[in-house]
Amino acid sequence: MSPNAAIPSHRKPRSSASTRALRAGVTGGILTLAVAGTTVSATAADKPVAETQEMPTFTAALANTLTKSADTVQQVALDYELQAAQDSSAAQASKAAVKAKAEAQRKAEAEKKAEADRKAKEAAKERASRSSERTSLRSASSDAVSSATGGSSSSASTGSNSSLVGFLQAQLGKAYVMGATGPSAYDCSGLVQAAFKQVGISLPRTSQEQSAAGTQVGLDNLQVGDVLYWGGAGSAYHVGVYVGNGHFIGAQNPSTGIVERSLSYSPPTGAVRFL
Repeated sequence: MSPNAAIPSHRKPRSSASTRALRAGVTGGILTLAVAGTTVSATAADKPVAETQEMPTFTAALANTLTKSADTVQQVALDYELQAAQDSSAAQASKAAVKAKAEAQRKAEAEKKAEADRKAKEAAKERASRSSERTSLRSASSDAVSSATGGSSSSASTGSNSSLVGFLQAQLGKAYVMGATGPSAYDCSGLVQAAFKQVGISLPRTSQEQSAAGTQVGLDNLQVGDVLYWGGAGSAYHVGVYVGNGHFIGAQNPSTGIVERSLSYSPPTGAVRFL
């Protein structure tokens, strides 16, 4: 027997010099894998082919899954983009609606104001027309009275009557204030005193004094410009001025102010004449 027969072999195990490269990528919807730099041991190389495990191949199924995932992400992004566009459009529409509503309200207010101004102008025009008609009637009445009385003083009396009535009509609508003598407010005797002052006649201040001054006349013989009084002569509590056609003008009370009324509205007690 050889002396070396029992010595075990000192040969190194065989090793495989083969390598595999693993690359991954998705091209045309196909996933390919390659293994690089992997050293297979001699033990594994010595195994039978049946025992060697192959790396699983990820092809169509995995590629399809990844493609679906990419499509899903893209769809979500598109949905967000669409929602953002819809939100922006809704916000713009809301702003436009608010602006349109404000513009409509502004136009409505402008039209309402224009209509109010128009009505006010028409009312003022109508009042002016009525005032002009009353002035004409008073003038005609004064002319008739002057013609009936005759004399050289009739022309002067007619002019005074017209001025007196014109002043009183200009005060219609002003306020009644106790103790006031004009020009924006009067009490009853203050208005009578101011009216006669326009034609150069100075009257006492109070209704009691005015009812006792001048010439007493009957209520069935009134002339334009006569001072009417309510209560006794010398103790009257209210006065006004007769303006013809069965009417008088006076500062009645705080609720009515200066108005024109029919004698039947409040029949006077007596009258005095200064013209």
